[in-house]
Amino acid sequence: MDDKGSITIEIAIALIIILMIVGIILSINEISTQKIVKQGENEHIETFIEETAVNLINNPGTPDNWEINKKGTPGLAIVNEEGQVIPNSVSYAKFIALGSDYEKFATKILFNSKIKTSMELIPHDSSISSVKIGSSENSNNVHSVNRLVKCDFFKKYVIKDFQNEGKCNRNHDQNSHSCNYFKVFKGNLRASNYYLLVDDDEEYNLNYFMGSTRLVKDKSWELVTSDKIYLNEKINFYDDSNAIVFIHFNKPQAKAFLVSVPKSFDINKLDYDYFKTNDCEFILKAWY
Repeated sequence: MDDKGSITIEIAIALIIILMIVGIILSINEISTQKIVKQGENEHIETFIEETAVNLINNPGTPDNWEINKKGTPGLAIVNEEGQVIPNSVSYAKFIALGSDYEKFATKILFNSKIKTSMELIPHDSSISSVKIGSSENSNNVHSVNRLVKCDFFKKYVIKDFQNEGKCNRNHDQNSHSCNYFKVFKGNLRASNYYLLVDDDEEYNLNYFMGSTRLVKDKSWELVTSDKIYLNEKINFYDDSNAIVFIHFNKPQAKAFLVSVPKSFDINKLDYDYFKTNDCEFILKAWY
């Protein structure tokens, strides 16, 4: 082979090497670009769900009763009896309403159909099970936001909380007793069931009795032997259409609630923990 042929081969080999190097560089650049794009997407989704989570737990929605009419923009924050929004809170009623039409309220309205999401409410130090709504996770690249919130479950059904200051018609000292009263009409008993719910720690450690403004003589104290006491059959109306009923406990700040729930209410959820304000973990997960 002459010198010209050798030079030609060397040039070809050099070109091949150069092309390989250029290919490797282009491949590296493409991978780097994909990583940058992916990182940008991840940062975007993390920021997006972070902002959405903060808005959900600090905003009751528009209007603030959207969960009743199932119209508007959802929010999850609790509105108290004074109409004040409780920051960092989750209303169970709003949470369940969001889950009942998650595709409409979450996927479309909150997330513009861009990502898949799920939400979970996990009570701390409670017998209540966690509640999860939304899509099933089908990705290895799941982004998550966790927030500690105050959550109510069925607190709206609480009529009296015996841990708070009450009133007594038997002159019981509230330093040694817990007393309070409520007014009830006969018609109420046709639509609702009334219960005393007590914390598990109070069972067999607490006595109570019921009385009214019509009854002069005190009834005997009864030992609390169950975490729920059905009251409808214990309420006496005499010849009136309504009654004012007093309930007395023999210790101060008794962990007990008087509740009125619909007849259709799930009896398995008649638990003291469901009716108190709970510390919960709110988890929002998102993925493409």
